[in-house]
Amino acid sequence: MVAVSVMGAGSWGTTLAKVFADGGNPVKLWSRRAEQSQRIQITRENHDYLPGLWLPNNIEATSDAEYALADADVVVLGVPSQTLRSNLEAWRDHIGPKTILLSLAKGVEKKTHLRMSEVIAEVTEFEPERIAVLSGPNLAREVALEQPAATVIACSDENNAKMIQAAVATKYFRPYTNTDVIGCEIGGACKNVIALACGMASGQGLGENTLATIITRGLAEITRLGDAVGAEAKTFAGLAGIGDLVATCSSPLSRNRTFGDRLGRGDTLEQAQHATRGQVAEGVISSISVRDLARSNGVEMPITEAVYAVCHEGMKVDETIRALMGRSRKSE
Repeated sequence: MVAVSVMGAGSWGTTLAKVFADGGNPVKLWSRRAEQSQRIQITRENHDYLPGLWLPNNIEATSDAEYALADADVVVLGVPSQTLRSNLEAWRDHIGPKTILLSLAKGVEKKTHLRMSEVIAEVTEFEPERIAVLSGPNLAREVALEQPAATVIACSDENNAKMIQAAVATKYFRPYTNTDVIGCEIGGACKNVIALACGMASGQGLGENTLATIITRGLAEITRLGDAVGAEAKTFAGLAGIGDLVATCSSPLSRNRTFGDRLGRGDTLEQAQHATRGQVAEGVISSISVRDLARSNGVEMPITEAVYAVCHEGMKVDETIRALMGRSRKSE
């Protein structure tokens, strides 16, 4: 049993709080909004993000970050990738000297092109052994409904990965360990961009052949980028690679897939955002940072470039598809 603090009460943060609690651990769930934390504490439900799902009594909701972080063995960072730095700057003085940090954010920081574990290390000055990431085919609502799923806990210190593995394991949630932090993070950041492309194709009325092509060629460009920045190729054949990619690209529960579908139907970014509960899909921002990271490493990522063109240069989806299909022929 470990003391767990989950910083961020969105759908995935709340779900992980439930999983840790079901694993027998005391959990504090931090929300920025006091009214949200009070409502969760009283009703045992996160009405905003997981309506209709009961949360265990060993989850304590709070909006006091200092209290949430006090005496935590594991701090789960469940805030969006582009706000992780500013949040950590506010929290770092309240994090204990032996606490392990577990990142849920999937992205590359826009200005610095740093992965999330690198942002955490830079802000907190923690050694890499104390920074872990969680990644895999984990659609929040399905996990919260206790449908069987697996995930990966990646950390350069295998013992710390195993400690988190033991704490988060339940009858419905099976965690594996990995030491390839880079690969898990690259896979997690890039899959959101590829999921946007799949959604766009679906919105255009295109079928399974097209989606399978995007997923497969998307995996190829993710692997090229991973290789360029020091990841292990085998990671992309596992849960944090192809597993996460397939789930995010295929499911209507995926915000990136759904957002892309709206763009494929002709919506503007603003219209797609309105249709998806006012939230911009992570892949929209990630398409900027992943594209820049790829270019700086001399890596060709045509699907990512296409998503960027639609989201940030006003290119039409049908024009983008024609451009991709008209690229020069080559061996696979």
